[in-house]
Amino acid sequence: MADLMKSLALAASGMQAQAGRLRHVSENIANADTPGYHRKTVSFEELAGAKADEAGALVTLGAVQLDRTALARIYDPSHPMADESGYHDGSNVDLMIEIADAREAQRSYEANLKMFDQARQMSSSLIEMLRR
Repeated sequence: MADLMKSLALAASGMQAQAGRLRHVSENIANADTPGYHRKTVSFEELAGAKADEAGALVTLGAVQLDRTALARIYDPSHPMADESGYHDGSNVDLMIEIADAREAQRSYEANLKMFDQARQMSSSLIEMLRR
């Protein structure tokens, strides 16, 4: 039964991490047209002191990092932030990359959800068997 609880905890931590990742991807997409916006990236980290034996370790989101690639230079002399040559800084968000990241996070979330559901069903079946 303890192994099933570890599986539930592992799947839940994966779902929380992917939900956080999806939130940052959504912020990037929402700010794709914001001048001077730097894309946010996150990494996954092992949760301190929370090993799950052979099943792996519980995960959490690491610190948010800003993508330091060069901002797009946009020519628009009528823009309020344009310099004397008519250019202003756009964002470094690439919508294709963000959509791919969102799809990957969604599918990883769904995989963790299926794992959570399977562990829950097995624990329910075990409890039902023990009642007999």
